[in-house]
Amino acid sequence: MSSDSLQAGNDLSQKHWAIIGGGMLGLTLAHNLAKAGQQVTLYEAASEIGGLAGSWHVGEIQWDKHYHVTLLSDLRNRALLTELGLEKDMRWVETKTGFFTEGKLYSMSSTPEFLRFPPLRMIDKIRLGGTIFMASKRRDWQALERIPVADWLSKWSGRRTFEKIWLPLLKAKLGDTYKRCSATFIWATIARMYKARQSGLKKEMFGYVPGGYAKILEHFAASLATRGVEICTGEPIKQIVSDQEGLVSVQTDQGAQHFDRVVMTTPSSLLTNFCPQLSDHQRQQHEQVEYLGILCASVVLKKPLANYYVTNITDSGVPFTAVIEMTTLVDPKELGGNTLVYLPRYAAHDDKAWEWSDAQIEELFIGALVDMYPDFSRDDVLAFKVSRARHVMALPTLEYSTKLPPMETNIPNVFAVNSAHIVKGTLNVNEVVELAETALSETLLPSLQNAYQSSSALPELPTTDSLLEPTTQPVSA
Repeated sequence: MSSDSLQAGNDLSQKHWAIIGGGMLGLTLAHNLAKAGQQVTLYEAASEIGGLAGSWHVGEIQWDKHYHVTLLSDLRNRALLTELGLEKDMRWVETKTGFFTEGKLYSMSSTPEFLRFPPLRMIDKIRLGGTIFMASKRRDWQALERIPVADWLSKWSGRRTFEKIWLPLLKAKLGDTYKRCSATFIWATIARMYKARQSGLKKEMFGYVPGGYAKILEHFAASLATRGVEICTGEPIKQIVSDQEGLVSVQTDQGAQHFDRVVMTTPSSLLTNFCPQLSDHQRQQHEQVEYLGILCASVVLKKPLANYYVTNITDSGVPFTAVIEMTTLVDPKELGGNTLVYLPRYAAHDDKAWEWSDAQIEELFIGALVDMYPDFSRDDVLAFKVSRARHVMALPTLEYSTKLPPMETNIPNVFAVNSAHIVKGTLNVNEVVELAETALSETLLPSLQNAYQSSSALPELPTTDSLLEPTTQPVSA
């Protein structure tokens, strides 16, 4: 039985769901629940949907607030874009990767360039290549959760390679928290990028939708409206409580509304603030999830910096994690002929960078670009704007998956599904879409099935296969 054939005529076959959070996770959950014949209301505290995938204006241009890219191997995300009528419009571009190390910029986009990479000896390169290849083939990620990432990389790549390459990259991404993180972090990162190269072309083919996520979100909102989903923006949640009849009250400044089911997609460290009925044990589970945040500068320039989509940085003292030159991927015509660069800095909750003003960040970041690129001048800057998000990525600490709170909370008919439940991947839109589908098939729809078991006259729920069939098939480029 297909998901669209589930009718609302039977009172028990359709429930009214509230989705808390209008990022890509909440939107995808709402989309799939509506496909399954459910009534859905989505709450978003901000004035617009999108969350970390939202767009904004920087100077004279509008583009994504944070950098996003689609890989050929991102089949879940591409299937969703197909449903929204956008995958056919995607543009695919071969990109290059740079490395800034020992004060110089190197290209690392091919095997010959890797073999010529001066900072490493040939034996170091062999061990580094072997580490990457071995990680790409490994499947038992659970065992890696018990091994500190520094120990694992030192063992397989060697101490010299670890000190010159891996350690600076770990510190740039994780800060000192890398000491508490497991090897699954680097395994998941390698696996995704290696899988992209295994997609058939052996090249770094990245894709984007013309118009960016502003266009994707516009189509998403229209699709949800067609399916009857109500979107309530500008409504932060004050409290979520369940009554003795199993109905769940969602309270905002606009009043309270009752639902049959509620799914919270907000970060674990925040959702405890409005769920007074959480047990002490589950509250502790959510509060112990540690998040990295990001300060991300969008910089509009008169001319390009280099020809690399991403430039990894191993030199200490550079105040950002990497240089993402978006217009090596996106046609500059979409950005008024200008160059768009992202300068991200991942930061733990106690990072001093949270105290920096926008002016301080601009001075530090632009100064670092001047040092990195001899042909760059401060006069090349047309616009500079900073985004701050404190709860972005849950840290994959040792034995992380064994400590996660369950998706089904102790509060009747209340669920918590957020990016912290990504246990064997990196945070990206494809993983978020897959998480939504997994939560739907393994937790949310089974909760309805259990409720229906007391009635023999109820319609059969759609199977997992029928719901997920569109997103498990390869999509041509």
